[in-house]
Amino acid sequence: MEFPSSSSIFSPRPSDDTVFYAIYPDSPTTTSTATLRSLHLKILETLSPFTEDYIWQHQPFTLSVSTPPNPSCPCPSSSSHLLHLHGRLRFGDNLDDEWFAVFLLFRISQRFPSLSIRIWDSDGDFLLIEAAFHLPRWLNPDTAHHRLFLRNGSLHIVPRNRLTNPSLIDSLNFVASSPHESLASDAIQRAIKKRISNYPEQARNNMHRVRVRVPVSAASILKHEPRLISLAVEGFYDRDIDTMKFAARMERFVERGKTEELVCVSVKMSRAMYAQLAQQRFQAPKCYPEMPARSEREGFAEAELGMKIACGLEMMYQQRKRDGEEGKGSSWEAFRKSLENSGYFQGQLPGSSEYQRLMQSAQEYYRSTSLHSKASDLLNAPVRRIDEILALPHSVDDFKDQEVPPSDDDSWLYGGEEELNSVLMERQKEMELYDLKHKKKGKAKEGQDAGPSSASNADEFDPSDIAKTMQAFVHKLSSYKGAEAPEDRNKEVNLDVDQFIKDMESIMMHSDGEVANSNIEEGSSSDLDFVILLNWMRIMRTERIFSCGPILML
Repeated sequence: MEFPSSSSIFSPRPSDDTVFYAIYPDSPTTTSTATLRSLHLKILETLSPFTEDYIWQHQPFTLSVSTPPNPSCPCPSSSSHLLHLHGRLRFGDNLDDEWFAVFLLFRISQRFPSLSIRIWDSDGDFLLIEAAFHLPRWLNPDTAHHRLFLRNGSLHIVPRNRLTNPSLIDSLNFVASSPHESLASDAIQRAIKKRISNYPEQARNNMHRVRVRVPVSAASILKHEPRLISLAVEGFYDRDIDTMKFAARMERFVERGKTEELVCVSVKMSRAMYAQLAQQRFQAPKCYPEMPARSEREGFAEAELGMKIACGLEMMYQQRKRDGEEGKGSSWEAFRKSLENSGYFQGQLPGSSEYQRLMQSAQEYYRSTSLHSKASDLLNAPVRRIDEILALPHSVDDFKDQEVPPSDDDSWLYGGEEELNSVLMERQKEMELYDLKHKKKGKAKEGQDAGPSSASNADEFDPSDIAKTMQAFVHKLSSYKGAEAPEDRNKEVNLDVDQFIKDMESIMMHSDGEVANSNIEEGSSSDLDFVILLNWMRIMRTERIFSCGPILML
């Protein structure tokens, strides 16, 4: 009997900034649930050294055991009859979380070579975007369905000449039996692996430790459950008029009002979280304890940042408590309930020897996964845990005479424009190289053509113009505070929409006129419009992260 994973109990509707993944063992139709559970534990053990100290933006990387039927599974319906592991990760403004997840999935495929892994997000098979200039000419979003897999540390693409319209099970069987035929080209492998080549070091470098001054209750929470900083920042950053009312009263985290003393603690968070806190102005509630004067620059900065964290905790706590989002509380209770609903106990009476045996087996499995699922349990049910911590004795004395390390250097927050331009220039060079190769291949045909269509003119389309336009647009809007509107509202932003539309129309005409006679080497797409579109998506995915801090695209 299958045990539903605790990480799938609380499954909110996924947002657009969510990455999904599914892991299929070879012969998924004959794999036993016991084998899948054993694989589940081995994978969690493999990932633990990489994830145990990592602070995720919204939710941790988790895996759930899925057996049919499973309505909570985020995978397409074609997976519903297959035993597999699956998960989802909301990365929000921190694209680093998504690529760290990609690194982890590559690591899983290296450690367990008999697995095939799918990964996608709201952009679809986003790994294609990274390899836009190296794709087989036939591969596009319409033909990529059930074709892309990670296996044995590499990307595999089921070739169209072997399977015209494959089902998921057909593709899984093919990559398992003929991996040499589905292995993607070296150029594709290099493009994708370059994107994750700096992990896991980059994941660690993405962390930022800062010294803050917070009320004692907030300090106690951060001391016992440092991962709750994710929800605190989320509560602050996503605040609205309703949750602001909770911050105005601070009933849970400022029990003594203005007389409460602030204590100094060190908090670890992602760079994206730090940017979200640091770059927003926020007035302290009237009931909040007195903070140092602004003239005490360091002390005031620590207290102001701590105030935002405390208010974020308050807003998150009160909203979840009001909305009753936590259901029955801990994931063990929900896990046990799901066992009952699924018929796991086979109609045995509670207290009987067989019931106790089944219960003991379920508890052992749950305990085996609890180390990895603790973070998920905490972030799904924070109110109960916060109440437990604050029910314990806590006072200012708990934080006196302790050495608090200084804050990390945050100069990365203010020097991102140069790095953004570097990324955009890299994209532009890729487009120019691709266009140059494209023109060389068509040079013979151009020489045979006579008339004005072969002459260069002012209206000739240059694909690199898109990257240049995007670069100019971001340069115009991005300051050290991230993407923002110019101070002079009457000064128009230099993004010529009409010209952009004209360029896109040129893409289509350029593509239609040359595709039929293109002799571009296999491995490079002759569908220029598709390639340019993919690269535009890459640029937009890069620029989007700068809404909360320039350097965060790294």
